[in-house]
Formats: sequence, structure tokens, C-alpha cells
Amino acid sequence: MDTTTLRTFITLAEIKNFTKTAQQLFVAQSTVTNRIRDLETELGVALFIRNHKQVDLTPAGLKFLEYAQRFIELETTALQDVQASPTYAKKINIGTTNTIYECHLQKKIRAYLHTNPDISLGVTISHTLDMLQKLQDGMLDAVFSFSAIFRDGYICQPYRTDTLVLVCQADDKEYASGIYKSDLQKINYLFCNFALQGVGLYIQDLFPRYHRFPMEIDNSTKLPQYVAEGLGYTFLPRSLIEDDLLLGKLRAIPLLDVAPPKVDSYYITRSPGNVPDSLEAFLLQP
Repeated sequence: MDTTTLRTFITLAEIKNFTKTAQQLFVAQSTVTNRIRDLETELGVALFIRNHKQVDLTPAGLKFLEYAQRFIELETTALQDVQASPTYAKKINIGTTNTIYECHLQKKIRAYLHTNPDISLGVTISHTLDMLQKLQDGMLDAVFSFSAIFRDGYICQPYRTDTLVLVCQADDKEYASGIYKSDLQKINYLFCNFALQGVGLYIQDLFPRYHRFPMEIDNSTKLPQYVAEGLGYTFLPRSLIEDDLLLGKLRAIPLLDVAPPKVDSYYITRSPGNVPDSLEAFLLQP
């Protein structure tokens, strides 16, 4: 089993057509067919269900796809380490959710790169489960996540605690004096479960069971523009919308009978870690 065959398998799984896969890889269709046949023979299972126009992954193929992708990512990481450019003393790979990146990390990373030109940083913006798997596989050196992990071989420490603010369009004067919990179900609330179970469940509990929201999205950084255009209300981390509040693009609505929700984030590394002390201290400082 070599990575060329794995890349062929991954491409076919995405395109679902032998002819188009061959065109994508600039090889003959028979080459693609032979590679997949050899891979299925080696594994002892069928990876694809074939029909006249396209192919679909079998349950075994779907399971193997995840491992194939991880093999390729690990190969890339290993080659980058072994064939490191003499320009950089070290490469550090950091994973983060998009919200934490936008709220806290991007300014820190830019500032660090200005003063530390010998460090190469790889930044992966992804979902927590995917990042923790890559941390375990050695493809990431550190993860910033809304989920904590307490397991042997890892160090998990609090990173930030953000207060969530209910915001609306700046010109919206309804609820100017504040809003009661009973009134929340009357507004057009734009829902984002960006902090996984904890805060998402807290916010859902503010509404009737099975409440249907006019919009649901899994990336909170995309919501301010919807709110600024008057399309609804939402809870967002204060650190994310501080500038929008100051510039008068959004307005914060006081909560009159419930406490504003808070969301905790965490910094996770393997033990022992691979992140230089200077970089770690710089990223973690308030």
C-alpha cells in the first residue's frame, strides 16, 4: 500500500467516476482501475459499489477513507519535518476553531511572526474532534478548543472566558431598555452552536422545546453581518463584536432576568509538548 494508491482512492471517493478521476490525476483510466483493484485485494474488502455512471463508497470504503486521509496528512507532516527549510529553525502546527481564531489568535499570530522570522507556523482552522485526532496523530502541536480534554499524555489549561452578548442592528430600538427571557422566543433569533454542547444547550433552553430558528449556522464569525443588516438577533462573544459595538454597527441588549451566558476555551498540547516556551507564553498571555 503506497501513498500514490491512497491518493487515487481519495480522489475517486470524491469524484465518484473512474474516467474523471483519471483525468484529474493525469493517468490512464486503466491505471486508476488497477490501483483500486490492488488496494481492495490487499485489504480483502470491496471499497466501492460500481454502477454504469458513478461509484459510491461501501461501508468499509467509508471507514477506510478517514484513515487514508490521515495517512496522507501524516506523510506531508513527516516530509516537511525531515526536509525542513534551513530558513526556519522549527515548524509549529496549531489547530483552532474559527471563533477562537477571529476573537483572539489572529492578532497574536501576526504580532509573533513580525518578531520571530525563524519560526514557521502552520494554522489549521477546523472542528474540535478533527483537531484532537490530529493532535493525537502528531500532525498538530497544539489546539485551541471550546472543549476540554483530560487524558493521560495531554496538558489542557484554560485559555479564555468570553461573555456572550445579545446583539441587534444598531438602529433597532426595540428592547432598548433590555429584554426578558419570555420575550426571547418572540425575536428572530439566529442560532449558532459554536461552542458545542454547553453554551448551545444553554441558549436552546432559553427557547421553547423544538423551537425553529429562522437561521442556524455553525460559524459565529459569519453572523455579525446578518445582524447588522437587521435580519435578526443573536448571542456573540463580546471579544468578537467589540469593534462593531464601538463603531455603531451593532447594539447590545441587556438581559433583565437571566445571566448572560459565558463560554470557556482551552489550550491543549501533548505531554511533553513541542511548542517553544516563547511562542506558548506569547499566545497565552492576556
